[in-house]
Amino acid sequence: MAEQIIVSGWMDYDPADRDTMLGHLVALGRRSREEEPGCLDYAMTADPTDGRRIRVYERWASQEALDGHFATAHIKEFRAASAGLARVGVSLQAHTVAATRDLR
Repeated sequence: MAEQIIVSGWMDYDPADRDTMLGHLVALGRRSREEEPGCLDYAMTADPTDGRRIRVYERWASQEALDGHFATAHIKEFRAASAGLARVGVSLQAHTVAATRDLR
């Protein structure tokens, strides 16, 4: 079984652009989850304490699934739609998952 990949972190946008970007990311996440079997989770949320920040959480079945994500038509459409929005900061990391267990 391939090792899962988690992408996490944040992106900051000009406050005037954050909600527009968030809307694009929500649509992108919906398509990624529906159309890409390797997309296990895709959540972008507005940080309630920072008017610029979008929190990022993605979980992929493998590195290959994540790589394939960047070649999809919906990523190309997303990039075109969001090209004019002002990102002012970013901190994103990809984590390779060694093991997973349920917490109860």
